[in-house]
Amino acid sequence: MSANTLPKRELLSLVKQLMAIPGPSGKEEEILAFIVEKLTRAGLAPSAMTYDDAHKKSPYGGEVGNLIVKLPGTFRAPRRMMLAHVDTVPLCVGCQPIVRGDRIVPRSSSTAVGADNRSGVGVVLSTALAILERNLPHPPLTFAFMVQEEVGLVGARHLAVNKLGKPEMAFNFDGGTNERLIVGATGATRMQIEIDGIAAHAGAHPEDGASALVVAAEALASVHQEGWHGLVQKGRKKGTSNVGILNGGSAVNVVPDHASVRAEARSHDAAFRERIVNAYRKAFNAAAKGVRNAAKKRASVQFSSQMDYEAFRLDKSQECLAIAKQVLTLEGLDPDLHISDGGLDANWLNAHGIPTVTLGGGQHNAHTVREFLDIDEYLRACTIGLSLAVPLDEEF
Repeated sequence: MSANTLPKRELLSLVKQLMAIPGPSGKEEEILAFIVEKLTRAGLAPSAMTYDDAHKKSPYGGEVGNLIVKLPGTFRAPRRMMLAHVDTVPLCVGCQPIVRGDRIVPRSSSTAVGADNRSGVGVVLSTALAILERNLPHPPLTFAFMVQEEVGLVGARHLAVNKLGKPEMAFNFDGGTNERLIVGATGATRMQIEIDGIAAHAGAHPEDGASALVVAAEALASVHQEGWHGLVQKGRKKGTSNVGILNGGSAVNVVPDHASVRAEARSHDAAFRERIVNAYRKAFNAAAKGVRNAAKKRASVQFSSQMDYEAFRLDKSQECLAIAKQVLTLEGLDPDLHISDGGLDANWLNAHGIPTVTLGGGQHNAHTVREFLDIDEYLRACTIGLSLAVPLDEEF
């Protein structure tokens, strides 16, 4: 390969430190400060690092935007970009990573370990550190540490593309096994439904009320019975939908006058995904019309939706894919091209015009207390990452 990675002991220490730092979506300031400190100690000038304002455009707010690091090349070549998201799900807060056999796992059975995606961060950060500490030759490089991926790819959506230095390709580390190359992913649309009913005393005069929760129940029963919930298959078209949050009511003796529903629809086909959303819209509007009080006054619905990310599929001729396949092959791996049914920062990178392939960092069972990091896969991912950033001479 073109260069050696950092020593195994250093790599494992680094990823364990990364996992132990809390950083749920919107609260990434501490983990990014740790990354900046590591890069500064390795000799990187502060002028090479900048934050964008993605958090200011986020519906969730947030402490800080994406961290962008740019290195001028030691030789002329197209700029390459490496990225990973730094946020974790709330289940990871408070985790204490420990080595158990050939895995890194959480000490407590009540937390996840944060391998998703601190292993990806470890790959990208160790690559930058190895280049800086060893003065390795390299093409122009951009490293991006992304925020708010877990809540809908928000950081990638609002990434300041003009700060990246015009990379011609990107390598995203956020996946499982080393063999897998994610070359496409589904698109997703988020739905927000606000239901306004009519409050009444549930014991004295229930007939005066129009229950917002009954509207929600009838609408959800309808989309389920009509085949628009869960795995959705209509002819040759396929997608999924899910209702993840339902809130409403204030007391058992009050007919609830408000309920909120949060749902999503996914499909690789944008038009079919819109059909799923329209089925939900139709069901909720119909349910609201059917829930009336004794005075014939009915409930009402405010239905809104927004595209979280659009589906993509890399063309097989893309240079980033060819380079990734070459590096994996030289590692003795058989590249497995995969289309994902989950969203990735790569969805938005490709939408921004930067062809991006996603590689695995060895994380397994993400978002559960059974999560673990396969040590051998992680170490191999670090070797792969450095080989992507410090290419073989024969590529030029």
